[in-house]
Amino acid sequence: MSSRDIRRRIELDRKNTLKRFQRHKRKNLLAVSGIYPYIIVLDNLKPTFNIGKIFRSAEAFSAHEVHLIGTDFFDPSPAVGAFKYVPARFHETFDTCYQDLTKRGYRMYVLEPDGGTSLIDARLPERSAFIFGHEEFGISFEKNDYKEIEALQIPQFGRSQSLNVSVAASIVMYEYVRQNISPDIYRNGKATEQEARENA
Repeated sequence: MSSRDIRRRIELDRKNTLKRFQRHKRKNLLAVSGIYPYIIVLDNLKPTFNIGKIFRSAEAFSAHEVHLIGTDFFDPSPAVGAFKYVPARFHETFDTCYQDLTKRGYRMYVLEPDGGTSLIDARLPERSAFIFGHEEFGISFEKNDYKEIEALQIPQFGRSQSLNVSVAASIVMYEYVRQNISPDIYRNGKATEQEARENA
């Protein structure tokens, strides 16, 4: 395959991804917040697989919203339909997201691989917002400019000291739900969303 053919293929893939995103984004306008008030913040992630996978976990763990910073579009295919169920909020900069969450009374956490409180030891309040940075470059803001944001780390015991961002997000969501789950909405190992909403 020539370099010209490769460029055409890449451009076609991009167009198809954009069409899928626009179709799913229209459906997202009807999305209803999950039963837990926590929020996931995705700070300038790559528009490939991870965002869709995080939406899939956010739907599984019944998140309130997912906020996307600096993301014009992403491939919704890895979400396996979950993008239409979890409300998405789009921001051009981190600061607009920060101001929104601060006004709404959220306590914010940024995930850092080599610093901060261990996720095991942290006590996560109901109104928690978890920030995940770019897969290579990390967060887009200077942490010293937002001193209220607390650092969390996921304990790791192997030689590789990094996790895929969608895996890290899933671990954090699970731990949040584990700490905040109500026995009233948990029956026989499975919570139904209708029961949960009635008891919220």
